Amino acid sequence: MRGLVSILLLLLSNAFMTFAWYGHLKFKDMKWFHSLPLIAVILISWGIALFEYFFQVPANRIGYKEYGGPFSLIELKVIQEVITLIVFVIFTTLLFKNEQLRWNHLIGFIFLVLAVYFVFKK
Repeated sequence: MRGLVSILLLLLSNAFMTFAWYGHLKFKDMKWFHSLPLIAVILISWGIALFEYFFQVPANRIGYKEYGGPFSLIELKVIQEVITLIVFVIFTTLLFKNEQLRWNHLIGFIFLVLAVYFVFKK
């Protein structure tokens, strides 16, 4: 159960982080946002990223073995990286229609999934 909770929190965390890092690129279509100076865009993104920590820190604490979770630190990091990629691909596909998922991206994703397999292999 702790593993599932940790993974769900990591999903939420990555949704906020992806939006903070890349969402502002889509805001150019909004008139009020287009005229903002870069420092304002950075501060808005930083404010969004703050919510990422509200989910990331508990996800790691709940999932980490030394706090009663099922995952080692390395396992948590690999899970987080794969979740980041999944969230990013969904985000990009939905919001950035000019970006295309190509075969080499899929191969890279397969290698990351293989990384998860090998990290969890005992």
